[in-house]
Amino acid sequence: MTLTIDIAPELESQIRDRAAQQGLDLPEYVVRALREHLSQTESRGPPHLAKAEARLLQEINVGPPEEVWHRYRALIQKRQAEMLAEAEQAELIAISDLLEELNARRLERLAELARMRNTSLTAVMEQLGIKAPPHA
Repeated sequence: MTLTIDIAPELESQIRDRAAQQGLDLPEYVVRALREHLSQTESRGPPHLAKAEARLLQEINVGPPEEVWHRYRALIQKRQAEMLAEAEQAELIAISDLLEELNARRLERLAELARMRNTSLTAVMEQLGIKAPPHA
């Protein structure tokens, strides 16, 4: 099989130098280097970084149960209708505190993922389809 690829001149120079150092012709050196690279990556299994990213993504997706969201929305509606009892006000504050804590934790995990990927928080949020709230 013949494979044609475009590579940067600097990389081509490095490949040619290494092939010459090992006394191999260019195609033979490239095939050996690729085989070696592939066998090393296969024997290592999933990279540690991928596991760490998977853990972060799982933590980023943790949210309150649907029942909490349902109750939160119901309490917001009652507050807007000015029909919120004192106990319900306390419950709404407690749920709001929980949501704030979960969002802060989520933001920390997103920032950690951005550092891991060597990119910005905004870029990671865009990649994951996460939009900042309009008031942010």
